[in-house]
Amino acid sequence: MRIGVDILGGDFAPEATVHGSILAYQELKDKAKLVLFGNQDQIHALCREAGFDASVFEIVHTTEHIGMDEYPAKAFKEKPNASIVLGFKHLHAGNIDGFGSAGNTGAMLVGAMHIVKSIPGVIRPCITAPIPKDSEKPTLVLDAGLNPDIKPDVMYQYAILGSLYAELVFHIENPRVALFNIGAEEEKGNLLTKATYQAMKGTKDFNFVGNVEGTDLFSNDVDVIVCDGFVGNTILKGAEAFYKLIRKRKIKDDFFNRFDFTNYGGTPVLGINAPAIIAHGISNDKAIKNMILHTATVIESKLTEKIKQAFGE
Repeated sequence: MRIGVDILGGDFAPEATVHGSILAYQELKDKAKLVLFGNQDQIHALCREAGFDASVFEIVHTTEHIGMDEYPAKAFKEKPNASIVLGFKHLHAGNIDGFGSAGNTGAMLVGAMHIVKSIPGVIRPCITAPIPKDSEKPTLVLDAGLNPDIKPDVMYQYAILGSLYAELVFHIENPRVALFNIGAEEEKGNLLTKATYQAMKGTKDFNFVGNVEGTDLFSNDVDVIVCDGFVGNTILKGAEAFYKLIRKRKIKDDFFNRFDFTNYGGTPVLGINAPAIIAHGISNDKAIKNMILHTATVIESKLTEKIKQAFGE
């Protein structure tokens, strides 16, 4: 298994990305080869400071990166040797099995859509957000912000993608899929949710359990919640704000600690031809480590292959 890591992406790169790669290597050992895309001089210097042998990494040298405030599509064309661009080129060529970055999210999406590309049959790829609940495994909310305006057929596909992700990566048997709405009743909602409900009702493609409301977000009764990207991103940001408030008030609780994004590392772009994991721009070394470990889990699960099978490739 070969995992690509964007060393120049993120607010705290390259320190956090190199140190996170070291931590990930120490857990993965011979299970995976880490391919680092970044400045080899910086990588070697940071490894020396940490007392770590950089020779265990494969390094694809570049000094170019796409900044967080750059326009993604334009930067992709003007910086062909940027770390994110090179990472996606290697992913597309099959030189690595998965690629993760805490860099410019828009650039990651450009690479996902225009280099790796969507799996045939998938209308719009999406991203997910894990929401903790009072059980071991989280509830997956999708889309978490990639597509704010969609139609019922796209929502239906989200349910398939989310169900496969929950089953194969989080090992949830027969995941319960719900539609996020303003009420549990079938007739509730706007035009989008009403039409989507009718499409999902009675399906055999996934385990549809009906509508859920905001009060059900942390319930143990559902494993996957489907919504448009506008609503999903609002849910995600609300959960992040809740965690910030908990920390500000210095409340210590094991459950609330699970709202810390560093525990999850990142989320894959579901519905593209190879695993690409997007991490938070403020990722520290722990988050980078978990991004890499999650990339390994997604690769091992053969999620991409299973999605291709589900969509008839």
